[in-house]
Amino acid sequence: MTTDYRPMWQNLGLDLKAHDDLLKNLGKAYQQIILNQKKRPQKMEYLDFVMREVHGLRIKELIDAKAAGRKVIGAFCVFVPEEIVLAADAIMVGLCTGADFALEDVEKLLPRNTCALIKSAFGFKLSRVCPFLEAADMVVGENTCDGKKKAFEQMLELVPNFYVMDLPQQKTAGGRRLLRLEYQNFLRAIFELTGVEITVERLRRGIEISNNKRKALARLSHLRRAEPAPISGLDALLINQVAFYDDPLRFTDSINQLCDELEELIHRKEGVFPAKAPRILLSGCPMAVPNWKIPWLIEQAGAVVVGEEACVGERGWRNFTKTCGETVDDLLDNLVERYFNIDCAIFTPNPEREEHIIEMAKDLKADGIIHYSLQFCQPYSIEALPLERRLQERGCNFLRVETDYSMEDIGQLQTRIEAFVEIISQI
Repeated sequence: MTTDYRPMWQNLGLDLKAHDDLLKNLGKAYQQIILNQKKRPQKMEYLDFVMREVHGLRIKELIDAKAAGRKVIGAFCVFVPEEIVLAADAIMVGLCTGADFALEDVEKLLPRNTCALIKSAFGFKLSRVCPFLEAADMVVGENTCDGKKKAFEQMLELVPNFYVMDLPQQKTAGGRRLLRLEYQNFLRAIFELTGVEITVERLRRGIEISNNKRKALARLSHLRRAEPAPISGLDALLINQVAFYDDPLRFTDSINQLCDELEELIHRKEGVFPAKAPRILLSGCPMAVPNWKIPWLIEQAGAVVVGEEACVGERGWRNFTKTCGETVDDLLDNLVERYFNIDCAIFTPNPEREEHIIEMAKDLKADGIIHYSLQFCQPYSIEALPLERRLQERGCNFLRVETDYSMEDIGQLQTRIEAFVEIISQI
């Protein structure tokens, strides 16, 4: 970066030395895993720019927006409705949960067998290296799994502006009412924070902005059906990750421009992998920056990831929010309808997820499914076992892997993934 952002980071209270180490390691990983790919679409240059400036120019944009009176909302989960935040002229950003940091300090607060995603959120806070977290006027934690629910009791003591959103565990009429109440309470909390009254027009505009971003990501997913694949799984994952950080209008425009380029590549039958490369659907836990380990290993093995059945992936943007309705209550009902359809593993029972995996595999012409779970992530790890059995019974090639954010198991994972790719390539 040419601009010196250190004074800005210092004003946010970051630990500059620890932050320097983070950026150095992130830069090395990005070069090795993302930039070393061959035949990348030219429009990926925009995503590379965003990543170069994700702690620089993007944070300056947030600081400038705050100076102009806007509020910044940090969130960990796709259940937090961006539509409501946008309706109050506020900005929502995803928070850092994709790498190990300050584990020794974290394990003074949380058990060692807490999942890596939760520990990562605490690590970034305790080490003061996430400018998005420090710039946020409100941080929203959602009660999805039991691990988050109990860990957030500790987070309340670390983050004075922490807001906890409860979520249903069953898709029943009672569960829908709970989600409706929580979204109504969230709307009220956003009004109290921003002072902006959320009208029908404002909320409808927020819905339209969010829907347009989802439509751009859906367009990208549709283009990944093509053979040969016009974009790598790593780059597609990066796009889904950046969707949580970037300005939604700018991001939507940039992804549509990228899709224009991909359409030209498809027309010319040009791809980033050979036409007969094995096609993998990656399923399971969300992958936040810089968690690229599994798709990197898959594509190093000669396969291409053609879809992500995950919150940082199709589960995050599947389904749009209806804009019809004459009142704010009508639009809130539309939000509940949209988000209640998310098939996260927190729900019990959760049969829709199996059907969505089958549907995605067929739609994307996947030759195999690799299910990824973080160690100690009980919802996805427990759900993976019956999924493996049922999907194999339905004729799907299925591999279940469980890992964390470290690179200690990379040799073992590489061996298993290479063997799986070899098997499906011979079918």
